[in-house]
Amino acid sequence: MICKVCNATSQKIFSSRILNKYDIEYFYCKECGFLQTEEPYWLSESYQSSINMSDTGIIERNIYFSKITAIILYFLFNQSSKYLDFAGGYGILTRLMRDIGFDFYWSDEYTQNLFARGFEYSENTGNIKLITCFEGFEHFINPIKEIEKMLNISKNILFSTYLLPNPIPKPDDWWYYGLEHGQHVSFYSSRTFELIAKRKGLSYYSNGSMHMLTEKKINKLYFKHLDRLYGFGIFSYIKRKMKSRTSDDMKYIISTY
Repeated sequence: MICKVCNATSQKIFSSRILNKYDIEYFYCKECGFLQTEEPYWLSESYQSSINMSDTGIIERNIYFSKITAIILYFLFNQSSKYLDFAGGYGILTRLMRDIGFDFYWSDEYTQNLFARGFEYSENTGNIKLITCFEGFEHFINPIKEIEKMLNISKNILFSTYLLPNPIPKPDDWWYYGLEHGQHVSFYSSRTFELIAKRKGLSYYSNGSMHMLTEKKINKLYFKHLDRLYGFGIFSYIKRKMKSRTSDDMKYIISTY
């Protein structure tokens, strides 16, 4: 099977059963460290609900990511710039970021916007400084196509996905394969993202679960220790300095009725 990241030949490394009914094969690329499933013919069943039932951490995760994102944007980017949450699900993160004070917008081809209605991204939105994409990369059937779609909007992408452990775990030994829902079809190593960054003329930073592909040069230690900054109460400082958009957003929505 051809690697969907670097086009080298990927080798089958194991099989597993997903959705408790389909036996599928996984292929690993030694050139770039990317692991992919066979062509995912089962996704129409996996996405009968775009947010799988086993994702019990969706609220806690979005709250955490909103705080980490606020720290990154406040200190490394323009506080008044526009931002986009790509593959933004129900709009939870977009709403949280607007509540903090950042001008965030939402897009998702497969999920209904429930919490950020009125702030959908379009070509008329204007210049987007950075894109967030949390827990989306592992869902991408064609990762390079999706990354290029984002890079056409902004050269800065902040995203999360768990890196492949070394050695690569067997299917029953790593929950992130998502065998019960079958939505996770792409898995990355740091080498994968380093290759993508090099080919796109970008820099790659990571703290293990949160990553950035960016045109900016950033102190690697700053990004690596984001969790420590989060723990030092820096988010509380940012929250005091920013002006929440919650009330103004309500007034805007009412004006559109």
